[in-house]
Amino acid sequence: MIINEREKRHEQVIAAASQMMTAARTAPKGKGVDIIEIAIIEGDDIERLAVKMEQMVLEHGMKFFLRDASNIRQAECVMLIGSHDLPQGLNCAHCGYNSCAEKPMSVPCQINSVDVGIAIGSACAMAADMRLDTRVLFSAGLAAQRLNILDGCRQVFAIAISASSKNPFFDRKSPKE
Repeated sequence: MIINEREKRHEQVIAAASQMMTAARTAPKGKGVDIIEIAIIEGDDIERLAVKMEQMVLEHGMKFFLRDASNIRQAECVMLIGSHDLPQGLNCAHCGYNSCAEKPMSVPCQINSVDVGIAIGSACAMAADMRLDTRVLFSAGLAAQRLNILDGCRQVFAIAISASSKNPFFDRKSPKE
């Protein structure tokens, strides 16, 4: 039997992305409280995300969303990592307010923000160990948040994942003005 890598690539990337999800899940969390959600999207869901990113340019004019939308279309899959908002009650003032009670709901708890960052770092470290190409994208994460793909999550980030002969997330072309 002959197994051609080109025929198995998508399956292999999805399996590797599953390991990345485990790395993100087991990353340390503030006070040991797990408020992280993680999902992988592929196929039509990547296209839905890319279309949303393109639509968002009309709202805010950030043209790099166009470049990033084109970029995620080149990914085998996209991992989403987000956080539910749960102030940790430390009254640490890291968010800029003296206490958690003073913090407006629109301001994220900084402990939650750090948790998302550590989870992203753990997932990307796992990807690097498996020689996958990745790119962390604020833009795709914000679009995923607007689409509520991770139900009720805030501070969503996306990780585009690829296994190709040339990293599609490097030497990216800026959108035309």
